[in-house]
This record gives sequence, structure tokens and C-alpha cells, in this order.
Amino acid sequence: MPARRWLRPITLLPLLQAWPWLLLALALLAVRFSKGAGLADAYALLSRPFWPGTAQAEWLRSARRFEDQARLSTLEAENARLRGLIGLQQASPKRPTAAVIARDPAGWWQTLLLGRGSLQGVREGNAVLAPGGLIGLVTSVTPSTARVTLLTDPASRVGVWVGRTRHHGLLTGLGTPRPVLRFLEKDPGVLAGDLVTTSPASTLVPPDLPVGVIQSVDISADPAPEAVVQLAAPVGAVDWVQLLAP
Repeated sequence: MPARRWLRPITLLPLLQAWPWLLLALALLAVRFSKGAGLADAYALLSRPFWPGTAQAEWLRSARRFEDQARLSTLEAENARLRGLIGLQQASPKRPTAAVIARDPAGWWQTLLLGRGSLQGVREGNAVLAPGGLIGLVTSVTPSTARVTLLTDPASRVGVWVGRTRHHGLLTGLGTPRPVLRFLEKDPGVLAGDLVTTSPASTLVPPDLPVGVIQSVDISADPAPEAVVQLAAPVGAVDWVQLLAP
């Protein structure tokens, strides 16, 4: 009788009841040793129907084209700026150059700070030129920096003239990108597009430096006609300048 008890067949019911847990354990072991590769493959297969289609692919290509165009435009602008700087230096190689190291956002059209000072020969009254023409005057100097008052500053006053008509006036800043030219004569005879240069009679700056062109004329202004001037130099974006003694 005892021998028959040992020969009784082993029941499989506990194993059948535990098979989900065994499968879970095997799955966890597989993930552990495969480092999730199987799950990644399964996710890729299940998500394949939701991958970007033709429209989404075209959107991606358009975004890449836009990015390439933006990068090309930036490079072209930088190239043009460098060509202008090289042209400025080649036109007057003996004039010292200086980098613009700071601008006040609240006074963008008033002043800028140069990284060159009295130790490098900068003096108050030096004319400051950028590619295109005159942009201002040095009004204060430290050993290593110089502050420039721009032609667009309301405190700026520079004698200019229109060479075509040989009429003089005073260029005055308004704190905006375009200063105003106030003529000394009642009938200056100027027109939009006329070139404005520094006056031969000016004691602040050398004569005949290019300043800008007349954009519009107000003949009825009192006591004399006025003209809005578009400066020839990019005052709002200049980062290198040349210095010129008066």
C-alpha cells in the first residue's frame, strides 16, 4: 500500500494555474537580457500604420527647405557685411577701425560704444564712418572705449549741404532712423533723391563726406523748408566703423 502511494501520478493542476505568472516571468527575463530590443521591434510594427504619410513627409521637406533658405540668407547678409567692411578699409586703409561693442536698447538711435579709446588714438570730435557714409561723432573717450553720438540722436547737429543746389542746412536727429535737414534758405530747390554730404563750411567734420539722400521735402515748414533724410550708412545694424579726425 505505501508503495502504491509513491506511484500515484503527479497532478498538473497547480502548474496549469500558474502558467500566466510563468509567462510574465519569462517575458521580464527576455526584456532584461535583450535590453528592450524586442519591445522596440514590437512597438515599431504596431505603430507602422501611424507613421508619417505623403503629406507629413512633404511638410518635413518644406521645413528643411525653409531652414536651408534661412541659413543661406544669413550667410549672404554676413558676406555682404564683410565685403562692405573690406571695401571701407580698402578705400581708406590709413583710417583706424573700431568695433561696436555695446548699444543701449532704449537709445538705439542715439549712441553706441566703440572698443577703442584714447590709448589707441581716439579723440573727441572724431568723425565716425560706416560703409556708406557718416554716422556720428565721438563725444566722449576713455582709455579703452569711445562713445559715439549718432546723427539720429536728438542732440546731434551737423552742417550739411545738397551739392546739386549748393544749399546748406543743419542735419538734426529725431531719435528715429531718419534725421531731418533744416535748410537755411527759404527756397533750397531740392528734390527727393538729392545727395546730402557734409558741408564745406562745417567746423565739426571734414567736408563732402556722404551722409544720405533726401527722402521727402516739406516746403511749407516754418521758418524754412525741411527734408527727411535717409542715411546712406546702416546706422541700425553697424558693427564696425572707421574713425576720422576733424
